[in-house]
Amino acid sequence: MVAACDALLAPNITKRLKAEFSRVSSGPRAPGRARTGDLTERETEVLSLIAQGLSNAEIADRLVVAEQTVKTHVSRILVKLGLRDRTQAAVYAYESGLVRPTGY
Repeated sequence: MVAACDALLAPNITKRLKAEFSRVSSGPRAPGRARTGDLTERETEVLSLIAQGLSNAEIADRLVVAEQTVKTHVSRILVKLGLRDRTQAAVYAYESGLVRPTGY
């Protein structure tokens, strides 16, 4: 996965991130769409799938589109939200309430 430019986090860091997001997400939230700025519906969907840990290839399979199309969506998401990489995009998706941690 790392060779495919996907981010890799140590399992203990992932657990800590999930625990922290779970802790701070207990209050009411605005609807996810309202917090995703100028993203299209498809870009919002791709952002959600990024946050769930799917690779570009997995997202392409899920959405039945070409992997290059997913890469274009990811690039546009990063630009529109002013983010550096997929990891920041995943964090943003959790912080904005677009997705919530499961199992906590």
